[in-house]
Amino acid sequence: MTDAPAPNHYALRWNGDTRTAPPAVGSERDTLAAVLDWQRATFELKCAGLSPEQLSEKAVPASALSLHGLVRHLAGVERWWFRIQFAHEDVPLLYYSDDDPDQDFDSLDGDVEEAFAVWRAECERSRQITAAASLDGTGIRKRTGEPISLRRIMVDMIAEYARHNGHADLLRESIDGATGM
Repeated sequence: MTDAPAPNHYALRWNGDTRTAPPAVGSERDTLAAVLDWQRATFELKCAGLSPEQLSEKAVPASALSLHGLVRHLAGVERWWFRIQFAHEDVPLLYYSDDDPDQDFDSLDGDVEEAFAVWRAECERSRQITAAASLDGTGIRKRTGEPISLRRIMVDMIAEYARHNGHADLLRESIDGATGM
């Protein structure tokens, strides 16, 4: 504990922020699940209030990134890690093929709301899988055939969302000037 005063100025909150803060103290499972859900909610918040055209806008020149592309990408990542590699579900990949590996970002002709519905469904299935499994449980990395624990997948997913939430910050600010934590 320190006697240093708290700063008067904090990072500005995002308008309409309804996210539940992760616990400051909790079990490993509760903390990992809450932080991952907070990251998911952060991404959704960064996309809120934009039109389908704005969500599909590639707002940072020289980049193929758009918020619509990111939601498609994140739906595919949720499915890949939790359903395919960890739970060994026999489901098709989303927005990906070896012939067209960047369709999540390049093929934005689909309905944005449908993309969000797919992402939300994948997040919910991921929550079901993690709730039913031990953090020590293992899946198999398709690329290497090596085991990977649910704990490591959750940590990697938190990093994946944190990275893409940074992209979402830049895209959103470029689209309409909105900023905030």
